This record gives sequence, structure tokens and C-alpha cells, in this order.
Amino acid sequence: MPLEILGLNHNTAPVEIREQVVFAGDEVARALDSLMALDGVDEAVLLSTCNRTEFYVMTSDGGRERLQTWLQEDRKLDPSFSASLFTKDGDEAIRHLFRVSCGLDSMVLGEPQILGQLKDAFRQAQQAQSLGRKLSLLFQHTFGVAKKIRTDTEIGARPVSVASAAVNLAQQFFAGFKKHTALLVGAGVTIELVAKHLNKREIGRLFVANRSIERARDLAGQFGGFALPLSEIEGTLPEADILITSTAATEPVVTVEQVKAAVKARKRKPIFAVDIAVPRDIEPGVADLDDVYLYTIDDLDRVIIEGQGNREAAAVEANRLLEDEIRRYATIERSKEVVPVIAAMREQSELLCREVNAQARRRLARGESAEDAIAYATAALMKKMLHSPSVTLRKAGESSDQELIEAARALFALDKD
Repeated sequence: MPLEILGLNHNTAPVEIREQVVFAGDEVARALDSLMALDGVDEAVLLSTCNRTEFYVMTSDGGRERLQTWLQEDRKLDPSFSASLFTKDGDEAIRHLFRVSCGLDSMVLGEPQILGQLKDAFRQAQQAQSLGRKLSLLFQHTFGVAKKIRTDTEIGARPVSVASAAVNLAQQFFAGFKKHTALLVGAGVTIELVAKHLNKREIGRLFVANRSIERARDLAGQFGGFALPLSEIEGTLPEADILITSTAATEPVVTVEQVKAAVKARKRKPIFAVDIAVPRDIEPGVADLDDVYLYTIDDLDRVIIEGQGNREAAAVEANRLLEDEIRRYATIERSKEVVPVIAAMREQSELLCREVNAQARRRLARGESAEDAIAYATAALMKKMLHSPSVTLRKAGESSDQELIEAARALFALDKD
């Protein structure tokens, strides 16, 4: 079964569509179980992040088409959704997976988080028992390629992250942060990076709201901030000049009504907001409110592109190395295809050797000389081993199968003369 990829990402679909197909937590295992029940799907890995949902499957006999139908039905998607999907197979699928692992296909060129997310997807597939030998070997090779690219190039130098892009965008609204208050919703890696960037720029006050108040306290405490549960967001919003969210919630945690009340309490003092989450944490209608400037993760594209110019030269070198790795992997995989043939040839040869050896021993037992027995064995073995190739070549000559004839010359290292 060949590798095929079905998915969508920040290059093919806006956040409004991507958030409809996010798989998180127990949903990943459920999805993988469903995929393995589809006819034609033999192995599967599911990668689902804020910027992409991609299915890596070993499939045949219409398995990919059944996967697409399952996805549409599972998420109750409109048929027009298919316009946002992309598919890849063969070498193009390998190339895409390698590029994803190295951060060459990321919104943030060269960002390292995607490799960790890919490794998480691999482990989840292991736990769901949707991994077989082929995908296991492919992903192990992929992780090695990513390490090589990061070691041999500067694709990850002077990093530009979504978190830094959000803070850089906020700087365009405020001359400085010392007199301002930021409210961060969530306590994961992205929000931690946001907090670091705000602290470095001397934010006046910092609030961290999270479902787990313990995690909020841990994070806020690192930067002299204040922790609060999600239930207290509404009471803190009027104090927030900057609102940045990134949770794993499946429904918005900040509503239009909450922000409308906050704007009123602030006496029309503007709020700068960035929603990094997919699905979105802030209700889209907030963008229509006066004195609120709301940006989604897709809006950060421009800021990110401006800040990652220094990585472009490294990306050129990374792509060159990547092509070398793709060819190397293809060579390894093609060589594996002939392994069973070589094994069968050796087994057949050993069988013939044992047969001729037994006959030679019987001749010796009857009193023949060792010289005669060796001569017999050599001739008999040669005759038996060349019989089938000779018959096949005669037929090739009769049918003018020049390709097979030339293959025989190459196989036996025969000079045309």
C-alpha cells in the first residue's frame, strides 16, 4: 500500500474552515479507530494543530476516497468543503511530510513546535494501534531528516513565533507596555511564550486566566502576574488593554456580550485582541464592535512574513538537503522491494546445492573418484541454475523482448561483444 495524504492547512483553508476539523484529546483515538475500520486503509497517523489537520495513511482500493467521505460525514461538513482539501501521494506525499517536519511548510518558517506535534501524533497512533511497519519506518526516517535539516542549516535561527508576532502587532497599537494591562487566556506553550515576550517588553500588569487555576498560578507567578479561573474573565476584561487567547476549548470562551460590556466600562478605551486558537476562543462577532481590534491567527501572516526574512536563505539550503533525503529514502524503499526476490534466489540456489551435493556424495560412495564427483557436481549445478534463465531468454528472443535481453546482460555482467 502506498502513502497518501488527505488534509487542509493554512495554505488551503482559512481559520473559519480549519476550526471545523480540529481533532483534540480523545477525539484523535476515536478518529484513528474509525479510519482503521475503513476498507482500504491499512495504517494511519492524524496530525491536527491550529494550522493543519492532515491524515497520513497507507491505503489502496479507494481508501482515500472513503476517508474523505468519512471526514465529511463525521464533521457534518458542506460538500463545498472539499475545495479546501488537498491530496498527495507517492514522492509528493513523502516530500510534504518531510517539509512539515522541518517547519518548511509552516506559517512560521522553520518553527520547531511542529516537529513536537508530529511526534505526538506518532505516539497517539502507536497507542491507537493504527501504526504498521511502513508508517513506523517512514516517521522514524522523517524525524531523522528533521534533525539533520536543523543541524546542518540555520532554518531555526533567530526564531519568529506566532507568540512574538502577536506581541509585535500589539506594539503597533501602543507606544509602550509599561502603563498597560494584558489578559492572557490559556496556559499552554503559546501563552507562555506570549507572557515571556510581554514581560521582556515590561508589560504593566499581567493576568492569566485558565480552566486549571493551578496552572494559571504557575505561569503567572513566573512573571509577577495574577491568576484567575475562566469564570472571572468577564470581571477582568474591563481592565485589559491587550487580550490574547490560546486554549484547547471547543467553544468560544470570550463572548460578544462580555466584550461589549467591557468596552462600555472602559468608556470606549480600545481593546487590542489576538485569538491564536483553532477553534477560535473569541466569538467572531467581537470584530464588529467599535473600539475593539480583533485579529485571528491568519491575520498574523503579514507580521510573521516581515520577521522571518533572515530564514529565507536557510530555507533554500534546507530544501536542497531535503531533496537529497527524499532521493535517499526512495532508494532505500525501492531496494526493499527486491529483498524478497534476492531471498528467493538464495533459497532456490541453496536447495539446488543441497540436491547436487547429495548426488555427488552418492557417486563417491559408489567408488567414483573425487575428481569425477567434483566435475559432475560443477556441471550439474551450472545446468540446473541456468536452465530457467536460458528458457526465459529463448522466449525473449522469439518475441524480440530486447528489454529483458538487456536486463539479463546487466544482471549477469555480460559484455555485449
